[in-house]
Amino acid sequence: MSKRKVVLGVRGQRGGGVVVAFAMESAAPRVVMSRFVATAAEGDRISMEPYHAAAEMPRLKDGSASAAAKAAVAEGRRRQETLAMTGLLEITTILNGQGYAVDEACLLVNRAGWMDDLLAYSLMDPGHPPVAEGLSVREALRVAFRKLRLDVSEMDEKSLPDLASQVLGLTAGAIEVRLKELGASAGRPWRKEQKLACLAAWVTCVA
Repeated sequence: MSKRKVVLGVRGQRGGGVVVAFAMESAAPRVVMSRFVATAAEGDRISMEPYHAAAEMPRLKDGSASAAAKAAVAEGRRRQETLAMTGLLEITTILNGQGYAVDEACLLVNRAGWMDDLLAYSLMDPGHPPVAEGLSVREALRVAFRKLRLDVSEMDEKSLPDLASQVLGLTAGAIEVRLKELGASAGRPWRKEQKLACLAAWVTCVA
C-alpha cells in the first residue's frame, strides 16, 4: 500500500518554528499534525538569542565583533540546528509510522533574507538583533530540511494570501473559514502562525 503524501508548512519565529503537516485526502484538505519545533532550550540564552548575547559583548577597537562574540554565535547556531533536526526528525518519524510520505516542506520567508553577515548586521543598530534571530531560526530549519533530504520551497509570507486565492480559487474570506475549520481538528494553539503555515502547505499541495 502506497503512503499518503503530506507537506510540512513551516513558519519560523522566536525560539523555533510552527510546523503544520497538511494532506489532501480524497481531494479534501486535512491537518494531520500541528506542532512547535524548538530551536532553543529552556533557560539557554545562547540558543534562544545568540545575536543579542553577542551584541552585548565587548567589541574590538574598530567596533567589530570579538572572537568571543563570534564563538558565541557559532555555538548558538550549532545548538539551534541540532534542536531543529531533532524536532523535525521526530515529526517525520511519527508521520511515516502513520502511513504518510514526508518528502516536501514549505518555509515561509520575507524580504529580510538578503543579509549575509548577521553578526555584523546585529552590531550596527540595537534594533537589528531581533531580525537576525529570526533569520537564524529559519536557517537552522533549512539545515534540518537538508539533512532530512526534504524538497523545500520558500514562500513569501506577505504575498501568500494573494497567491493562495489564485491557486485555490477561493476568496480571502472563504480561505479564512476553511482555515478555521481545519484548526478544529488540529487542536490548540491555532493562531495566525499555525494558519499561515497551514496555508503555505495547502498551496504547495495544490500548486
